[in-house]
Amino acid sequence: MSAVTSILFDAPGPKARLRHWVLTVVGALAIAALLLVLIRELAAKDQLSAAKWEPFLDPVTWTSYLLPGLKGTLIAAFYAVILGLVFGIALGMGRLSNVRPIRGACGVFVEFFRAVPVLMMMLFAYYLFLFGFQISGDNLSLYGVVAGLTFYNASVIAELIRSGVGSLPQGQREAGLAIGLTPFSTLWHILLPQAITLMLPSIISQLVVILKDSALGFLILYEELIRSGQTLASSKGNLIPTFLVIAVIFIVVNYTLTLVARRLERRLQRSRRGTKPPPEDPMLNPAMMPAAAEATAPSR
Repeated sequence: MSAVTSILFDAPGPKARLRHWVLTVVGALAIAALLLVLIRELAAKDQLSAAKWEPFLDPVTWTSYLLPGLKGTLIAAFYAVILGLVFGIALGMGRLSNVRPIRGACGVFVEFFRAVPVLMMMLFAYYLFLFGFQISGDNLSLYGVVAGLTFYNASVIAELIRSGVGSLPQGQREAGLAIGLTPFSTLWHILLPQAITLMLPSIISQLVVILKDSALGFLILYEELIRSGQTLASSKGNLIPTFLVIAVIFIVVNYTLTLVARRLERRLQRSRRGTKPPPEDPMLNPAMMPAAAEATAPSR
């Protein structure tokens, strides 16, 4: 049996390991068979022929369609990530506030926007900007996408912050109050940095969700990657290859974002450990005083 035992479940025995191996092989074969059938049906309908892939060898396809669409996706995701983090931290602190009206208002905001679908918020923000504020121009769709993503993801991040602070030992708050800090200063300087580091994997996953949900912007005429690919497929007649390429682009971008975020997470964890404590002064430790006195005594 392995020396490392999981705290969640017992280590599998020989029969369990054999059963897991058989199920893994059967599942992999089933997925491979399904992909083979799918590829054969697409090939029979002339969806994977070489002529369908030729447009991707033309630089115009990338400079006029895919790269501008990717740029629009990254711009919307960038603004939504920044605003989502700022408002999420503010709402999370508001939910932890000792002032009851602030705590109640932030709670209503978070619970409401967590329950509303992202697409509905995008549509509402788009038409609100269009008819309510009389905003027009090329950035109108961008405003709608960013507003919808920000409201929803800020609410989710606020809950992550609140749960992270709630999982910290109560002594952290008591220590901050004991040294004379106000409740807000204790939350800002002591609890919040630890909560963000603790919940960083979940926050990173939410940032990836923001990037993927930006694809919903094509329904409000925002020129992001999905809409650009749809336009390309309509002009070239290669819908399946276009969306396969778009899927690969999304996978590469999300995987790159995940790698960067994991590196940032490791760096924050290392900085959280801090430096090693200084060596103990033997004069302050009664158990070490005889040895220290003997070492410092003059030789005869």
